[in-house]
Amino acid sequence: MDTTEKLKLINRNLKEVIGGDIMEKIINKRDLNVYWGTATTGKPHIAYFLPILKIKDFVDAGCNVTILLADIHAFLDNLKAPIEKIECRSQYYKKIITLMLKSIKVDVSKISFIFGSEYQKSNKYFTDILRILNQTKKNDARRAGSEVVKQVKNSKLSSLVYPAMQALDEEYLNVDVQFGGIDQRKIFMYAREFLPLLKYKKRIHLMNPMIPGLNSDKMSSSDIDSKIDLLDTKLEIYKKIHNCSLENEGLIFLFKSIIYPYCSIFNLQIMISGKVYTFDKLYEDIKMKIIDETELKNIASDMIERLICPIRDEMLRDLKLIENAYGNK
Repeated sequence: MDTTEKLKLINRNLKEVIGGDIMEKIINKRDLNVYWGTATTGKPHIAYFLPILKIKDFVDAGCNVTILLADIHAFLDNLKAPIEKIECRSQYYKKIITLMLKSIKVDVSKISFIFGSEYQKSNKYFTDILRILNQTKKNDARRAGSEVVKQVKNSKLSSLVYPAMQALDEEYLNVDVQFGGIDQRKIFMYAREFLPLLKYKKRIHLMNPMIPGLNSDKMSSSDIDSKIDLLDTKLEIYKKIHNCSLENEGLIFLFKSIIYPYCSIFNLQIMISGKVYTFDKLYEDIKMKIIDETELKNIASDMIERLICPIRDEMLRDLKLIENAYGNK
């Protein structure tokens, strides 16, 4: 695969790319080092397949991928993860993300997992936290985290440290690229501004679109009705899909960003009323209201069940891990 093909795969379906000119220069010389971080808070849900599918693109393009399981970040974000459950939740995340990767034919030997606590407690890292905070005004930190960190009227100081740590992770993971959702953009711009003040280089930033909830603007772990949990039963999936409104476009986005890419990997087709549908034609017929909504939702339910069934079955073999991570929240 030449540089042009690699760039096409890396950039495919992204919402925004910052630093693309630098990326091309690096790929001409060597493989790109990319990291994606996720705070180990609520249970991963179907929308997590959006970054997981993108990680497949990175691996297929020859990138070295690191997945940061941000356990300390999880605690800092307004106590979203109780400190006594962080270790179990981090293990839960590692297991379920590994299963997700395998479910779409990603070679997991090409991916490195690291917990934030493995290096974020070091003297050097702590010193750098002090250095970057010494350059950061309160409003800089609040603005950087406004789309990611839970916003409350009287913010805890811990939530203001969150963006500084995420910026420093780029340096300590020795990567060229940080990848995340478009909701991370303000933190990415903070990193680009403040890392050079510590004599560290700016990184490249790649951003995915966000998946809307089934009946809300954003699919969220804290909103049960907006999401499909990866441990949901077949019946729960069916009910959630059939209760969602096509007007909201959450289901349409699931087809575009998860169901169709999954079908592409396994050479499957979406067939409704005896007709094979591309996504563009599906979208057109939905907007024109000439598609059978019940059949459409049945197809969506079946495809999502097919995708998560092996993951759910494997996770349910470890009920102790699930209980320790999320029991009695």
